[in-house]
Amino acid sequence: MMVFTANQLVAHAVGDYVLQSDYMANNKTKQSFACFLHVVFYALPFVLMTRSPSAVLFIAGTHFVIDRWRLARFVCWAKNFLGPRSSWAPWSDCVATGYPSARPPWLSVWLLIIADNLMHVCMNAVALNYL
Repeated sequence: MMVFTANQLVAHAVGDYVLQSDYMANNKTKQSFACFLHVVFYALPFVLMTRSPSAVLFIAGTHFVIDRWRLARFVCWAKNFLGPRSSWAPWSDCVATGYPSARPPWLSVWLLIIADNLMHVCMNAVALNYL
């Protein structure tokens, strides 16, 4: 059973919000260097948290992939296929956040941020519990 600890949540919040500059936040989906820089700073709290180099590398690697290509938007879009066919929206209408453009932008962005954070926290839990 995976354990989600308060320490892991604090490390995630510090790495993803406190240590992320405006440059990193605005460019990590456009430039690999900006994303790499963000991931280096993101991983620092986890270096203090675990003695497992493989856990830190897994955390950093999955964070890079999730952020660089904004994978949470694909999760947000794909989960809607669990609903009735009439609620399915084409990818072309959902490319920005994974949600249809008719949804209020503030809601789409927040739901995307929540999905992104949960993806990171789940990957971190796997690393910290099994690596």
